[in-house]
Amino acid sequence: MGALPRRKDIPPWVKVPDDLRDPEVFQVQTRLLEAVFGRHGSRIPYIEQVSKAMIELRALGSSDLTQVMVYGSYLYKLRTKWMLQSLSEWHRQRQDRGMLRLEESMNALDLGPSMK
Repeated sequence: MGALPRRKDIPPWVKVPDDLRDPEVFQVQTRLLEAVFGRHGSRIPYIEQVSKAMIELRALGSSDLTQVMVYGSYLYKLRTKWMLQSLSEWHRQRQDRGMLRLEESMNALDLGPSMK
């Protein structure tokens, strides 16, 4: 078992140390996290309050992934993990559709190879 998180502002709904021992851990592409959490994580406190969980992020040095750790009671952790993964997938699909539309628009304009 690892050490407990060092965060000083643990939300009041998280029971210390019980809820801090076994976080739900998953990885998300870093570019999607800004869409989910806002610039500089500005939406994290709101998401924590609504989900009754505590969220920590750790950038993984050698990739474009960020590790997300969700602390709280069992059901709140699972619900928060599902919500964050669903939001990330929705943003990924939205970005993919935008790129597809851009490609279709470029093809419709019939830009030559030197213009692409």
